[in-house]
Amino acid sequence: MRLENISKRFGAAKAVDDVSLDVRQGEALGIIGANGAGKTTLLDLVAGQLSADAGRIELMQRDFTRASAARRCRLGVGRTFQIPRPFEELTVFENLLVAAAHGTGRSERAVAEPCAQVLEQTGLMSRSDTPAASLSPFERRRLELARALATGPRLLLLDEITAGLTQSERDVILPIIRAQGAAIIWTEHVSRSMAALVDRLMVLDQGRVIAIGKPEQVLASREVRETYVALEL
Repeated sequence: MRLENISKRFGAAKAVDDVSLDVRQGEALGIIGANGAGKTTLLDLVAGQLSADAGRIELMQRDFTRASAARRCRLGVGRTFQIPRPFEELTVFENLLVAAAHGTGRSERAVAEPCAQVLEQTGLMSRSDTPAASLSPFERRRLELARALATGPRLLLLDEITAGLTQSERDVILPIIRAQGAAIIWTEHVSRSMAALVDRLMVLDQGRVIAIGKPEQVLASREVRETYVALEL
C-alpha cells in the first residue's frame, strides 16, 4: 500500500497533514502518537470510512483513493476498531460468517471453513455458539480481531488493538498478530509491546509525520522524546 501526500481537514484543523508512506507485503508498520495526533483518522482514510481532501491511496499499484469501504475490503483491506463493534444478537461464529461473506463476496457456505480456522487461531472456538453480547471485554477484543482476519486481508489495520488489556491478555493477542502474513498498519497511543514487533515505527504529531524508521532509532530520537516527554516510551 502507498499513501501520497494524504490530507484530511475538519474545519480549521488538519487531522492528517500531507502524510506519505508505503507498506510492503509482509511488513508491519507501527504508528504512535498522543491522543488527537491523527492515528485513527489515518486508518479511516485507508479503510474508506473517510474520504481524503487531498492525496492518493494505492493498493497493489491500483488507485483506490475514491473507492468505498466495501470495495476496499474486497480488495484486501481489513480493520479493527478501538471499540469493538460486533453484532450483539449474533453468535461469535455468525459474526465471522457475516464479516467473511460480505468482505469477500463469497457465500457463507464457502467461508465457513476459513472462519472456523480463524476461531481456532484466535482461541474463540469454544465460544463459537455464544452470543457476542455475552462475551467478556477481552473476548470482544479477540472477536474484533477475528472478524478482520475472516475477510482474508492483504492489509490489516489495527487500531489500538491492545489498549486497556493486561499484560497477560496482550501475551495472548500478540502471537496472533505476529503469525499474520498480511501487511500490517498498527496504531497505539504508546506501546513497547507493539514497537518490539513492528519492522518500522512512525510517529504522528498533530497530523504530521515527525519520525519514521527502525523502532529503536525512532524511540531514541530527541525530537520524539521531547514531543512525548509525558509518555512512557
